[in-house]
Amino acid sequence: MSRNPIVAVLHAHVLPSDELMAPVATRAEVRYTGKAGLSDALDGADVLFLYDFLTDAVPGAWHAAGSLQWLHIAAAGVDPVMFPEARDSDVTITNSRGVFDGAIAEYVLAQILAFAKDLPGSLRLQQSHTWQHRESERIAGRTALIVGTGPIGRATARLLRAAGMKVSGSGRTARDADPDFGTVTATEDLPEQLAAADYVIAVAPLTEQTRHLFRDTTFAAMKPGARFVNVGRGELVRTDDLVAALRAGTIAGAALDVFDTEPLPADHPLWDMTNVSITPHNSGDFAGWRDDLITVFTDNFERWVTGYPLENVVDKHLGYVPSR
Repeated sequence: MSRNPIVAVLHAHVLPSDELMAPVATRAEVRYTGKAGLSDALDGADVLFLYDFLTDAVPGAWHAAGSLQWLHIAAAGVDPVMFPEARDSDVTITNSRGVFDGAIAEYVLAQILAFAKDLPGSLRLQQSHTWQHRESERIAGRTALIVGTGPIGRATARLLRAAGMKVSGSGRTARDADPDFGTVTATEDLPEQLAAADYVIAVAPLTEQTRHLFRDTTFAAMKPGARFVNVGRGELVRTDDLVAALRAGTIAGAALDVFDTEPLPADHPLWDMTNVSITPHNSGDFAGWRDDLITVFTDNFERWVTGYPLENVVDKHLGYVPSR
């Protein structure tokens, strides 16, 4: 490239650190923009860095992306940029795979322990100044089915195994002797696997195949005492069916970090269910996560500008980064 590349950076409320972006700024023209100015920033740009990883602005500005070669999103999920024009283009898409794996795995373990030890119930008793002796459950020996076998699922599997749980996976293709999951069954065999699981953890990417994977028939296939944890995407779940399953006792509880509508409306029935734990899409947001997201991009930019293959390249047909 005879000129310096142009990098458009879409941000929301927080600008990337100048210090961390210095490796890019010294070798490229950097255009910072909010949602309203994205089309102008994309005009002539070679690279788009979506630091606003929840944005819905890219499809509407895509008409200006005639020079775009590479799009990087500061997230593991790439569904915001899997619209037809981007899929069909020659633009390479990369994600921030690897940043959130350990933190989300810890969140899943914490939610499982909270269910087993009834920590929310203990807090309610404390708040009412009630001394009430109770017994709790063990998690050692309990079964966990992890739906989604990417890096976050693998980190979760390793941590749950270390806590003594029996772990298996559900993914696109079946296989035995997996180093982290042991046995991985294919998605079409999910119902029979659900029947044996005490905890079902959803970490799958959102694709047309996984949208509403968890619905009335899925919840009906679970054990009545099973707990459901969703740290994948809200749209993996048909929320009304989940509410109905919780109310009917079809499943025993749910820990939810993601929702099909965010923020979750204040009048939504999930808020008032004592067997539900709600967090605001922050299961992976550890101290320093925003800086790590920038570093993933700047490291990949160094590869791109020097002609090395990019890391974390998304298969646009599959909608995620294939496992190595």
